[in-house]
Amino acid sequence: MLLTGCIHAQQQDSAAVKQSKEVKKAIYGSARKAAIMSACLPGLGQVYNGKRAFWKVPLIYAALGGIGYWGISNHIRYKYYSNNLTAIYDNDASTTNTSGYSSDQLVTEKKYYKKYRDIAIMVGALVYIINIIDANVEAHLKTFDISDDLSLQLKPYGNLDYNNNLQTGLTLKLRFK
Repeated sequence: MLLTGCIHAQQQDSAAVKQSKEVKKAIYGSARKAAIMSACLPGLGQVYNGKRAFWKVPLIYAALGGIGYWGISNHIRYKYYSNNLTAIYDNDASTTNTSGYSSDQLVTEKKYYKKYRDIAIMVGALVYIINIIDANVEAHLKTFDISDDLSLQLKPYGNLDYNNNLQTGLTLKLRFK
């Protein structure tokens, strides 16, 4: 009894195994393909997934466009204050500070715009990654049953036990019709 071994009581049907592998390949292969498509061109994986995900494409491009604009405008302001700060400290008479700020104020402004430029880059990367994850998850859930045949009911529960103690709580019923 202390020794265990591998016992094969039944053999699996090779047709059922092959069909199971084909179903898994169809589900997971399409999810992988959708993720790769969204990585190459944001929104393409959502278009590949079908009609339920088309509405996400304009949101993806609006988010990436807005974040891109925010990042570029912050970068332009960062470069402006950085160049004016450089003009103060270099010994070149041809470069002048056109901002009207002192060197301490320029350092403050430069740090401010650099911070928000970097935040815009991180948020843009996050939106891009969420786009890829969304395409993958949507492809996985393509075969998920969302019909009206499923129901979930939450009801209060009350009962008296044999010692006349009141038992209360909630019942959760999941029915497949």
